[in-house]
Amino acid sequence: MQGDNIVVAEQHLEVAHKIVEILWPCTTDLEGKYTITVAGESGTGKSTTATALFRVLQQKGRSCVLLQQDDYYVYPPKTNDHARRQNSAWRGLCEVNLALLDQHLQEFLKGNPQIHKPLIVYADDRIDQEIINVEQANNLIVEGTFISLLKHVKTRIFIDRSYLDTRVDRRKRSRDLAELDDFTEGILENEHAIVSAHKAFADVIITKNYEVMCNK
Repeated sequence: MQGDNIVVAEQHLEVAHKIVEILWPCTTDLEGKYTITVAGESGTGKSTTATALFRVLQQKGRSCVLLQQDDYYVYPPKTNDHARRQNSAWRGLCEVNLALLDQHLQEFLKGNPQIHKPLIVYADDRIDQEIINVEQANNLIVEGTFISLLKHVKTRIFIDRSYLDTRVDRRKRSRDLAELDDFTEGILENEHAIVSAHKAFADVIITKNYEVMCNK
């Protein structure tokens, strides 16, 4: 998503190196391509972890592509927030086109040379389209809240922190005051009820203390 500011700290790179140690025998499989998801609640470090993983894999000679669930929302952010406030049922899984994202993972695994994907431009509250060349990519990494539910994933990573654990970090990252009100806290509570159950799907778990553990 255009307008997102991702800062990768040393702790995220350390986590990424630990993840790669676990994944390396799989991601170096010469028979095909490899898909990885990094899931968790809002503000838990999905973007930074996925970006750090991207960098470490690239350093090891694995060409990577990184997708964000944020680009697959049905509405751009400000319009989506308005829809939530007008309709209490408009929250959670219905907000995201997971089917399209899953289709793009499937296309990557099949060897399609390009992905035609949406691109959210935050500042203008609009959704554009972009074409990503994935022909030479070995790994596709996807980060987002609900992506543990995607089918075409070879390894699922889950960040085991809640919105309560990350409140301070979210306030630092917020783009406007609308993201800090009681209504949005309610949205995050609803998200927690959905996403916390997805820990069971994970192959790798990152704990609150940035420890990396196999879950299978």
